[in-house]
Formats: sequence, structure tokens, C-alpha cells
Amino acid sequence: MKFLIAFVICVVCTMQAQADQNAIVLEQNSVVNPDGTYSYVWRTSNGINAEESGIGGVSAQGSYDFVSDDGVPVSIQYTADENGYRATGDAIPQPPAIPEYILRALEYINNNPPSSK
Repeated sequence: MKFLIAFVICVVCTMQAQADQNAIVLEQNSVVNPDGTYSYVWRTSNGINAEESGIGGVSAQGSYDFVSDDGVPVSIQYTADENGYRATGDAIPQPPAIPEYILRALEYINNNPPSSK
């Protein structure tokens, strides 16, 4: 029985890998202008999409999306500039909420700065 389960898992993984391996580019457009601005778009048959525009070496804005191996759609939007790379999307982990006791402690510290003697 264990062998059968392992075999089925291997077949499913192989089929998924072949689907990605056989993906074709449906759209690919790229523009680079003399002033350094650029843009590109590409889309594949297995659902991977990407687009970006910007000024070379200065800033960029774009997005990409795909379907993860477990079937969940992933969509990321990003900006890169003098403030760094900032991405947003449901797939990006978010920090937990700050506990109330920490917020109270920070407020106390802010309202009662250390005195210099």
C-alpha cells in the first residue's frame, strides 16, 4: 500500500512538472526607450504573468502572479526605488498584532522619559 501511495504521488508530481516544462510564452513585449525608461509584459500558458515599468537603475513598479503548487493564486505588486523594495500581496506574511501590554508599556515610556540628574 505504501508503494502505491508513493507511486501515485510521484506520478502527480511528474505530471505537474511536465505541465510547467511544456508551458509556452503567450505574450512577450519589451520596450526600452533612449531616456532610460522601460516596460515589459509576459504571460505563459501555465498562468504565470509579469509586468514591470520604470526608469533603469532608478525605480520600478510592477506585478507578477501565478498559481502555487497547491492551487492557490498568488499575486504580488511591488515598487522599487530610493526607499528600497516594497511588495504587497496576500502571499506575503504579515506580522502579528502588537499585544496590548506592549502598547501600554510603549505609551508609558513615551510619557515618562528618563530624567537626567
